Amino acid sequence: MILKALSYNIRYGGLGRENSLAAVIRQAAPDLVVFQEAVSPRVIERLAAETGMSVWASRPGQSLGFMSRIEIAHYEWHQPRGARHPFLEVVPAGTEFRIFGLHLSAVHSSWTERRRIREIGALLEGIKRHQEGFHALVGDFNTLAPGETLDGRLLPARLRALLWLGGAIQWQTIQTLLNAGYVDGYRRLHPLKKGFTFPTYAPHVRLDYIFLPSAFADRLKDCEVIQGSAEALPASDHFPLLAQLEIL
Repeated sequence: MILKALSYNIRYGGLGRENSLAAVIRQAAPDLVVFQEAVSPRVIERLAAETGMSVWASRPGQSLGFMSRIEIAHYEWHQPRGARHPFLEVVPAGTEFRIFGLHLSAVHSSWTERRRIREIGALLEGIKRHQEGFHALVGDFNTLAPGETLDGRLLPARLRALLWLGGAIQWQTIQTLLNAGYVDGYRRLHPLKKGFTFPTYAPHVRLDYIFLPSAFADRLKDCEVIQGSAEALPASDHFPLLAQLEIL
């Protein structure tokens, strides 16, 4: 069985942009959507209705939510100590596969990168009992992978002012995951493509990822940034990431 999983940061809850968001999601035709910034349950409920998803969950004011057209055996939010956002665990029915949705701290600076390192460490500790099994980490990591660069001139003025706060940024969060035995799914399949997901009006940085344990990396059959829709520009400041995973 191939599971099509979409990771989508819908920006500030998506209120007022439901039609555009639904159009983007319908184009991708996922089985499961993991949202970031899904702070308004009524928006997720409406998106589920408009895209044919039978299961959904969101909590007021919390970033992570999901919706699914397939049966879900279990879902749960977890709050590691020191993390800004809880992470979300979703288990499709009839499988041993688990998908964990993440939204790490924002703002590109040295002090927030240190916070993201703490957050990813807390996540790995929290899912330690599952790390030998088939699972994936998806979401907005708000950081760069090793070897990738950020052109601060393209950032909004409010973010440029904070860019070098605390000194030159040492991008280490993704390296922490790689050192823990995870594989950057998009980069594994596309070693030369940029894969930019942010911002939609001038894409120049990859903030949205899927990671799998190296033992299960071959279960990722495809991974693409969904950029081809005209609705993607007004829908959010992030393009969604669509992954196809062999889960059975």
